[in-house]
Order: sequence, then structure tokens, then C-alpha cells
Amino acid sequence: MKSGYAPVENGELYYEVEGNGPAILLLHAGVADHTMWDPQMADFSQAHTVVRYDLRDYGKSRTSDTSFSNGQDIRDVLRYLGIERATIVGNSRGGHIALDFTLAYPQMAAALVWVNGGVGGMDFAASPELDAWFEKMEALYEAKDWEGLTDLEVQTWGDGINQPVGRAPENVRRKLREMILAGYMRVDGEATPRALEPPAVGRLQEVQCPVLLVVGDLDTPGTLASADLLTERVPQAEKVVFHNVAHMASMEQPKRFNSIVLDFLARHEL
Repeated sequence: MKSGYAPVENGELYYEVEGNGPAILLLHAGVADHTMWDPQMADFSQAHTVVRYDLRDYGKSRTSDTSFSNGQDIRDVLRYLGIERATIVGNSRGGHIALDFTLAYPQMAAALVWVNGGVGGMDFAASPELDAWFEKMEALYEAKDWEGLTDLEVQTWGDGINQPVGRAPENVRRKLREMILAGYMRVDGEATPRALEPPAVGRLQEVQCPVLLVVGDLDTPGTLASADLLTERVPQAEKVVFHNVAHMASMEQPKRFNSIVLDFLARHEL
């Protein structure tokens, strides 16, 4: 495995590279860091060059106070590593970023694997119950109750909203808690992402590469609605539903996830 720091605008991003072959780039969730992909590295690197890195404000990456483009960061990391084209795999916030990158730099995206992500610019009318749930998270954040907020986030993204505490496997909950709490404890510059313009929601028909959508049926209503919208509007999209799984499909069912992604790549000769 090779690791290091890739220079980007007003920062440097920690990366790891393993394997040889067509490239796969892994973008972690907003409640995680690059280590969430540990269960994928051995399988994916058997026939691919696998790149994973910590986004700005996460893990080992470093940034100054700045505004930035996640898409430009991806481009700069791949170019630094000498990679011209890759399959972009993103979970949650990483899925949102992966979709935006595919639209902004279509020549660099061989395929897109969107996992429980979002769609930029999409409006979703949440229920009062769901609003109350996230208002509780916001209140814990404002109070800087990092322990309490971490516990609620593990329940939200690991177990699933309104699911019993502890529904997700204990190793998944433990790893999530470790990554989330570490994120709240780190000190770095304040980096403000610049949104893709125009946003993805009105441009989905522009996505011309093969697209795999992975969604857990216990995830938030907004994520499920995003997956439905992508299925409807993206020309080459195919959706796979993971039953009794919430937001972190690749962590909850890694063997199935790995198999589905590798089969998708093989069918499209990637």
C-alpha cells in the first residue's frame, strides 16, 4: 500500500492507494473517514487500483480557512496520482459529491456507484417527526455535547431512524462511533464547500456513464426518495436495495456489497 498527502488548493489530503488495474476511487460518508472502506480494500484491489482519501475537515487531511470545490479536490488527487479516469464510489455525503463530480468532470468518471447518498438541489418535504429528530441532533451540536450527539448519530446512520438501538451489528456501531467522535475532536482550518452550479437535480440526464445505486431500506426517507429520483432520471442507472440495512450498506453487509460492485464493473468491462 502507498500513502501520502496530495496537494490541493489551500490544503493537503491524506490518501492511500492499493492494487493495480482500472482505478476505483472511494469517497467516505460525512460521518466517517477513509477507514470506513477497510472491508472493501482487499477485494477491490485484487484487480483494481483502489484510491481512498480523507475529505477536507476529516481524518488526517489538512486545510486552511478557505472555500473549495470537492470536485476540484477529486480531480487534483487523481491527477497527482497519475490517474486519468476512475469509477467513483461514494457513500452518503460522498455519494452526493461523487454525483457532482461525474457531472462536472464526465471525462474522468468511468462509472458511478452511489451509496445512500444525496442529490444536490433536490427538495424533500420531511415529516414533523423527522424534523424533530434532526432538530434534536442540532440542539446537541449547539450544546457541544459531542458524546450525546455521537450516540444519536450512531443510532441515526447505523441503526436507522426509529429502529431499536443496537439493531446494526456491534462492530459497525463501534466503528461509526469511533469515526464520528474523532471528527468532532479534530482541530483544523474552516473549509467551506462551493456547491455545483447548476445543481445536479436538474442535470441528471447528463450522466452518461454506467450508474449503480445502492440503498438500504431502513435509511432516511430523503435518501430513499433520492434513489428513486436517480432511478427515474439517470439513463443508465440500476438500483439494488439492501434489506434491513440503514445508511452504511458497505459496512453492514460488506461481502454482498463487494460482490455487487465488482459484478457491476465486470458487466460494464470496467
